[in-house]
Amino acid sequence: MSRSRFAPTTSGRAHPGTLLAGLLCWLDARSRGAHLTLRLEDLDPDRCRPEHADGLLDDLTWFGLDWDACERQSVHGDGHAAALDTLAAQGRLYPSPSSRRELAAIGRRAPDGGWAYDNRDRGRPLPTAGWRACREPLRCRIDDGRIELRDRSGLDLSQDPAAEAGDPLVRRRDGVIAYALAVVVDDARLGIDRVVRGRDIAPGTATQVALQRALGLATPAYHHHLLLWERGEKLSKSHGAISAVELRRTHRPEELCGFLAACAGLVAEGTTCRPGDLLAGFGWERVRTDDVVIDARTAGFSPRLSAG
Repeated sequence: MSRSRFAPTTSGRAHPGTLLAGLLCWLDARSRGAHLTLRLEDLDPDRCRPEHADGLLDDLTWFGLDWDACERQSVHGDGHAAALDTLAAQGRLYPSPSSRRELAAIGRRAPDGGWAYDNRDRGRPLPTAGWRACREPLRCRIDDGRIELRDRSGLDLSQDPAAEAGDPLVRRRDGVIAYALAVVVDDARLGIDRVVRGRDIAPGTATQVALQRALGLATPAYHHHLLLWERGEKLSKSHGAISAVELRRTHRPEELCGFLAACAGLVAEGTTCRPGDLLAGFGWERVRTDDVVIDARTAGFSPRLSAG
């Protein structure tokens, strides 16, 4: 059986962008008869709170999505540590004290829009006692060279990640495991063979593949989909993005589902529906490929859409 997952960060309650991403992942999995896990990504103590995770799960349930399994990423720290052990044994781990300010001074952007790292700390040794004794951020030396990769939507993900983005951070100074490492380790642990997610994550895929190869892990098939934007910002980054807490006070779940399905091009504007109503005939050829700009605070939350 194919296995997929939806993996939102628990930095707050759901907003329309979260719900659309969850809906498309759910439709893809359920239409294929795949096993679907909800993985609540809660590793960052600065952003993630237990009450956010509980609220996010409640929002997704209210919206009409269900899961074959649900887990919290933070309980799987042993697997993340084991991956660091493997990378250290290969001589790939090294301390990297370079700050964001120093990287910004280099002035070169990575494919994901952040500051590229120039691998300046390669060759720095770990403490004699190993990576657990290191008080500096840790990076992984990934293999040099271009990775040829295209996702199921036809999006070209090919990169030389070591050159274009730089060796990835795998553990922060405060000991928190970085996203790039955690995601590949947890996908492998769950046996994920298909990842459905927004296009904002696409530029980091080649780096994730490089880490998979270093760890001897399989690479799943990827499908990246449209994003929702508001006032020039992706909804997850928009300070004014309306949350499910507000939406649930004034809207029924079938109204919101219909709105988001219309954003994706699956139904006509003004339709009300539940996720299960969209399963019949679902296929990615029916989903629009361009991003959508919405006014999330329009009266009645009725669609006001334009191509991104």
